[in-house]
Amino acid sequence: MGQSLSKIYVHLIFGTKKRFPIIKKNFEDRLYAYLGGTLKKYNSKAIIINGVSDHIHILLVLSKNIALSKLVEEIKKQSSKWIKEIDKSSPDFAWQIGYAAFSVSSSKINTVKKYIEGQKEHHKIKTFKEEVEKFLKQYDMIEYDENYFWK
Repeated sequence: MGQSLSKIYVHLIFGTKKRFPIIKKNFEDRLYAYLGGTLKKYNSKAIIINGVSDHIHILLVLSKNIALSKLVEEIKKQSSKWIKEIDKSSPDFAWQIGYAAFSVSSSKINTVKKYIEGQKEHHKIKTFKEEVEKFLKQYDMIEYDENYFWK
């Protein structure tokens, strides 16, 4: 082939360090816009970004020119710096080291989009840990070290 083509949908989830509820309502919309802009900078496209005070969900189209791990590293690094600049009450803000990423079939985009849209309602009844463990089971993920994974 003379041209490389790809369209890989990813549902990305990551949380704040130690799950501190530090994503504040007064800047969360600006944070989501910032994350979207950072994805665009790396030729990836945000379909939807939403979350709650201790974690973020992003449905994105991954660029063919960057590895997912590098993209996650960059969006976390740049957004962490940005949060520290706009929220002086969070000088120690940090994201957790890890993340969860799941492939999404093009036929399931609207389902995942609605799921992400409903995060605030969803987390009134389900914890972040319960949510991620549900995804791990759905995707037949390998076992993980619970002591390490949730740090």
